[in-house]
Amino acid sequence: MRTVYVNGEYLPETEAKISIFDRGFLMADGVYEVTSVLDGKLIDFDGHAVRLSRSLNELEMNNPISKADLLEVHRELVRVNEIEEGLIYLQITRGSDGDRDFAFPDPETTVPTIVLFTQNKPGLADSPAAKRGAKIISIDDIRWGRRDIKTVQLLYPSMGKMMAKKAGCDDAWMVEDGFVTEGTSNNAYIVKGNKIITRALSNDILHGITRAAVLRFAREAQMEVEERNFTIDEAKQADEAFTTSASAFVMPVVEIDGVALGDGAPGRVAPRLREIYLDEMRKAAI
Repeated sequence: MRTVYVNGEYLPETEAKISIFDRGFLMADGVYEVTSVLDGKLIDFDGHAVRLSRSLNELEMNNPISKADLLEVHRELVRVNEIEEGLIYLQITRGSDGDRDFAFPDPETTVPTIVLFTQNKPGLADSPAAKRGAKIISIDDIRWGRRDIKTVQLLYPSMGKMMAKKAGCDDAWMVEDGFVTEGTSNNAYIVKGNKIITRALSNDILHGITRAAVLRFAREAQMEVEERNFTIDEAKQADEAFTTSASAFVMPVVEIDGVALGDGAPGRVAPRLREIYLDEMRKAAI
């Protein structure tokens, strides 16, 4: 049985409780982060902590925990749950003032809810899916306009995953005004020649922590990076494609809407970037 963290307490998962009036439950009024664990250490914790603060600030929500204390909670959960490879999920909501209202409760008297739990995933780094590559479909992007805030309102991305599953594929890329925004839970890239192309940061996409690291490593490895919009048709004609996320790292994409990329197997760039990312992040893990 897992030990989880709820509002300052470490508890068995079966004893963890929050109010039925919590705004995360009633309004999706909350933010989250997912940090990977490799070799029992945290991958890019600082990046996730900084983005968490930004998300909270954008929603005018108080942060109930310091960065130092948050690191200690992460480490304690890794220790007590004996996680060698896996994930730590963190969620902070605006809390509950004991009833339901569209207006925010008074932040002076309503304490945010904070929850963390682990997911044990042996073989996370050595994923068979990464060797096989992902097949994706394209779907319309009908989400709200502030995708840069990592909120818990994940219904449409969940529906997108299910659309892909029903189509016999692994994931979906979302398209708005003719251009790819991002995957359901990842940033999207195409490769043409030696050039990596991905959408520039804005309110339209999540500012991926793994994205930032991978693009930095790509530039250090003398790969050319172009941040601009691209279409699904352009993606279908690319040499290869891939996604990045904190839980899947760098995932090659081998098929888009039934069209195989290259020879239908992971290309050269994505597996190399995955290798670099894992090597560098393991060295920097805390």
